[in-house]
Amino acid sequence: MESSTKPILPGCVVTVKDHNSIYMGYKGFVQRVTKKKAAVLFEGGNWDKLITFPLNQLELS
Repeated sequence: MESSTKPILPGCVVTVKDHNSIYMGYKGFVQRVTKKKAAVLFEGGNWDKLITFPLNQLELS
């Protein structure tokens, strides 16, 4: 696994890399970041969803 040197910040586009998540492979926009979690906004068709993920389950796109 390649670790990114750039931090995940609000406004970044990220991809979910957790193999156990139903959101695996989804790309979304980071809305806010706390100590070890990020809130990611997914938009698609007629729905929007805001989900919180641990930072280690996300990678920059």
